[in-house]
Amino acid sequence: MNIRSVTCFVNFDADAAADTIQSAGQVARRMREALEANGFPVQTTRLATQPLSSLPGDPMRMATELGEQCHTAGFEYLSLGPVVADTAEIPRSGAAGHGLARLERIPDMIRSTENVFAGVLVTHQARQSRGIHLEAVRRTAHIIREIAHTTDLGFGNLRLAMLANVGPHAPFFPAAYHDGGPPAVAIATESADLAVAAFSEAGSLDEVRARLVAEVERAAAQIDDLVRPLASACGCRFAGLDFSLAPFPEEDRSIGAAVEHLGVDRFGAPGTLFAASLLTGCLRQASYARCGFNGLMLPMLEDATLASRGRERLFTVNDLLLYSSVCGTGLDTVPLPGDVSEEELAGILLDVAVLALQLDKPLTARLMPVPGARAGDLTEFDFPYFANSRVLDVKGYGSRGLFERGVWLAM
Repeated sequence: MNIRSVTCFVNFDADAAADTIQSAGQVARRMREALEANGFPVQTTRLATQPLSSLPGDPMRMATELGEQCHTAGFEYLSLGPVVADTAEIPRSGAAGHGLARLERIPDMIRSTENVFAGVLVTHQARQSRGIHLEAVRRTAHIIREIAHTTDLGFGNLRLAMLANVGPHAPFFPAAYHDGGPPAVAIATESADLAVAAFSEAGSLDEVRARLVAEVERAAAQIDDLVRPLASACGCRFAGLDFSLAPFPEEDRSIGAAVEHLGVDRFGAPGTLFAASLLTGCLRQASYARCGFNGLMLPMLEDATLASRGRERLFTVNDLLLYSSVCGTGLDTVPLPGDVSEEELAGILLDVAVLALQLDKPLTARLMPVPGARAGDLTEFDFPYFANSRVLDVKGYGSRGLFERGVWLAM
């Protein structure tokens, strides 16, 4: 099992940015060394700030300067957090002082950097004002299309996500952001291989479930024992572990392969929903300090089996969303036709957002329209963490009328 990321969370202050980032970099290095010395390879170290909508200064300057400082401090990636859409107000175009207006700056931030991530949080969870910001959903669809058609193969959308019901200290990108308090650190695992191993052996459903729960608890306890004391010694809060069963594009580290080893003929066949629920149930049953999603991750282009079954046309966008209702983290690295309309993208995002609120679970959407590609075409990404697949079909219709009826819907 690998560690996908050691993610540090800091409150960015323009007057002490370099010192803050360097201090966080030292924390990440110490944790990386400790984890790797004890048999947990670390893929990346990452830094996340408070939400983009509340960061001081010009977003473009922050993206370039902080991105460079993160690289110097040893971080591979930086999340400037999401634009938080928590008001029904519609800012005028170019109103830089308003958080939601910073949505317009995200495409430039993505195009001008290589390691900076951002998001848009379109839901508000407070009981007295719980709801979905429809205007933010619509604008997010707009910038997804813009980024798709202004970056090579639309690859820039890898660094953008819509967030729904996602709280601070989720260590997976692009969902990560800080709560504005003292520094914190969290661990994201890459643990699909534990499920593959647990389900490859003989046994009843109860037996294989117990086997996976035991493996998760064993690994989590080891990581906690290593990280928690270091965090305390460094003056950081330990936010916890996100033990989401994240895959890697190899068969023995594929969550799709785990589903098939469990007994489903092909990922996407009837029974996949049951398998997804059982996998997430294992995480819910396991005992450990948790943060973030702690679910089943189904990133279509990051999982060898999902990519293969996508080439076989065994699932649709709606199937992936259905699986998220019982287990997952939403729609992730989903390749779509280049001509998918803004209205249809907005409708897909809206469905993810309402599912997150109604089920009270964190979900994200990372959609990747591929310019010039049609449904059924093979993707051609040259990226070591991707397995190419087919572009999924869309329906060709959106929900324009819903967005014309209002900006904010309380729920």
